[in-house]
Formats: sequence, structure tokens, C-alpha cells
Amino acid sequence: MSGGTIQEDHATKGDVSAKEISPADLWLGLQLRTLRKAAKLSMSELAQKASLSIGMISQIERGIASPSIRSLRQISDALGVAPAQFFHDGLQPPLEEMGKIVRKSGRRQLSLPRNGVAKQLLTPDLDGATEMLLVIVEPGGTSGPEHYVHKGEDAGIVLSGSLELWIEGHMHLLQEGDSFRFKSTLPHRFANPTDAETRVLWVITPPLY
Repeated sequence: MSGGTIQEDHATKGDVSAKEISPADLWLGLQLRTLRKAAKLSMSELAQKASLSIGMISQIERGIASPSIRSLRQISDALGVAPAQFFHDGLQPPLEEMGKIVRKSGRRQLSLPRNGVAKQLLTPDLDGATEMLLVIVEPGGTSGPEHYVHKGEDAGIVLSGSLELWIEGHMHLLQEGDSFRFKSTLPHRFANPTDAETRVLWVITPPLY
């Protein structure tokens, strides 16, 4: 934030009617409202701490807007929680598999429908040194208009489809089978420019979520 001005988030795709509200957005909004109230913060206070507009916080809480990945990180930091708080919980694994195995039906998922992005957590928990995600990007989907940064390294491989990956302002068009690795402190973002779904196996160390 610069000069005390709260920045507006433009992650939504156009005007949204009540009929278009998705269960995933409603669920994320409920989690945000619950965490905000637990932190005893007003919408205005959270917006100020997260460098977002009050209107954006309100829209997210009502399920009519999806935050960009960068904005979700800013909200998490402002609330003092891990972004994993916003993941859907999968099915409870058997005791002998806890902390070791993740079944397909038990993956935790973070959905940002109006960004066209879903992230499935493939590692059993966030206690290890590595986090593995299946990132599903719908046609035209994007991590958001802003570049974002965090500590550590990102690496991955495009399992299917095409991915535009921006690193330090340079766009790299990756196709199925192409892989990448870069320092997470370099500004980056991604998007799917095609009319087909893109799937990326994405590894982050240390865990971001």
C-alpha cells in the first residue's frame, strides 16, 4: 500500500448476479467472515490491514467475488492465518495413512471459480519441507492481474494444456510436458490463454499454504 491508499482488487470477471454465485465462493466467504469476526476486526479494519477495498472484502464475504491468489495471501497475512484455512477438507483418511497418504477422494481443495482456478493439495499436511499441488486452470483462468512473491522456490510440470507463466515480467508459454523452477521471490503470475483446461503439478518449498 502506498500513500495510505487502499488498493482495489479486480479479480472478478464482470458483473455477478445472485444466480451465478457458486457454493465454493459462498464457502470461502463464510470462512473469511468467521475468521474476521474471530480476530475482532471490522471489514474496514481488515481492508486496511490487507491493502484491499472495503467493497472487495464485502463482496468476498457475500460470495459474489473471488479473490486473486495475491489478495488471498494478503487477507491471510492480515488475519494471521495460513491460506490453508480456506481449503475445503476432503474425506478423513484412515489412521495408518494420516500424514503419509492422500487419496484422490480426500484431497483438500481451494476453489476460486471466478478466477477459473482450483488448487488441490496433494501432500498430507503442511508440516513438511515441500508442498505439492494439482493446479487446475480453466480456459481463460488466471492467478490474478497482479504478480505475487513469497519465499522459497516454485517448480512444476504442465500435465495437460498450455500455461502462460510470467516471471519478472517475461511471459513463458509452456505446453504439456514442459517444466519450470524459479525463486519464489521473483514476481510471478500465471494464466491459461486457451479454450481447454490446463493441469499443472506444482511444487512449492517451503509450503506456501
